[in-house]
Amino acid sequence: MAQTYETDEEKERVILIGVQLNQNDDVEQSLEELKELAATAGAETLAKVIQPRDSFHPGTYIGKGKMEEVRALIAELDATGVICDDELTPAQLRNMEDELGTKVMDRTMVILDIFASRATTSEGKIQVEMAQLKYRMTRLSGLGVTLSRLGGGIGTRGPGEKKIETDRRIIRDRITRLSRELDDVKSHRDVARQQRSKNSTMVAAIVGYTNAGKSTLLNRLTDANVLSEDKLFATLDPTTRLLQLPNGEKILLTDTVGFIRKLPHNLIEAFKSTLEEAKYADIIIHVVDCSNPDMDRQMETVYETLAELEVGDKPIITLFNKCDKLPEIPSCKDLKAKYTAYISAYRGSGMDELMDILQTIILESRIHIERLFPYSDAGKIQLIRQFGQLESEEYTENGIEVKAFVPREIYDNL
Repeated sequence: MAQTYETDEEKERVILIGVQLNQNDDVEQSLEELKELAATAGAETLAKVIQPRDSFHPGTYIGKGKMEEVRALIAELDATGVICDDELTPAQLRNMEDELGTKVMDRTMVILDIFASRATTSEGKIQVEMAQLKYRMTRLSGLGVTLSRLGGGIGTRGPGEKKIETDRRIIRDRITRLSRELDDVKSHRDVARQQRSKNSTMVAAIVGYTNAGKSTLLNRLTDANVLSEDKLFATLDPTTRLLQLPNGEKILLTDTVGFIRKLPHNLIEAFKSTLEEAKYADIIIHVVDCSNPDMDRQMETVYETLAELEVGDKPIITLFNKCDKLPEIPSCKDLKAKYTAYISAYRGSGMDELMDILQTIILESRIHIERLFPYSDAGKIQLIRQFGQLESEEYTENGIEVKAFVPREIYDNL
């Protein structure tokens, strides 16, 4: 008879810890976001602790006095763990667990855990496992025997979480195999990208802070039926859908994984094949939650991540979303955007303006021609119909007079 195992996990009860390195650090807001992350990962936040310091304590992240305060809080609130708002070194993690006598996690561990639970495609699972393995690899020397424990909860879920009695060689071999698999995925993406380029179909990548409303926008425009929830990282796997604009032009929209402050570098590396959709897109649609009080910081995080991905100079449309949550239309600005619009993806307001902007950008990228084609070249007009925008055609004795906007890619063929 097969042996069965109890898989239900008791909800973790955690205390959040942050360090304020300078007066400009909005640690309270960062911890509020960490609280949302913890909730998404299935934990309940009992308290928040902030310590102003000139630098992180090299051994224990926070100072000795704060450690005693946290230890007392753990006993008083019956907490099962603590989560630190920054990535801990192996020594800090080990020392804090020894001092506090409880499970210690960091922001990276929580984000990796959420990604592990949200990955549904084989590509997503590969990317998450690779990020988890790289994270654990850096901690092998510092954690030693603690890596072999079997505990449950945050940090132990996902494709990479077998009984962790691995050593560097095993992890390195696994990362190498996963890298090969991701290279295959990247090759398929490159082929698809080249095909789109041949078809002269423009691509717009939808980017933004997590929970800004990217998937809701894609659903609104294309009936994509992508999971859309009021949660951080509700969708992880990218979705591409074709949108036909009112003037008949077609454009591909690609949803990307949401950005977040202190996004683990291993995740950016692992998800590069997915995030590169933004790098190779023709247009960036930047979705911003204008109802969020931390909107400016979130926009800054998005642009920092785009810079890290080496997303070059291309037209940016910033959509200030969730206007329906505000009493009046805000007067937000984004100096890095070529176009801005105020929308509610949930209610559907502002979509006509977005369509107009997309049509304008496409036309700006086209070459306007006025040409007489001999009847022997009538097939070229079909090429214009397929990939460009035909303004007029007039049949004359000498041939067909055409006025049209055409993509640069097919201009030479005409």
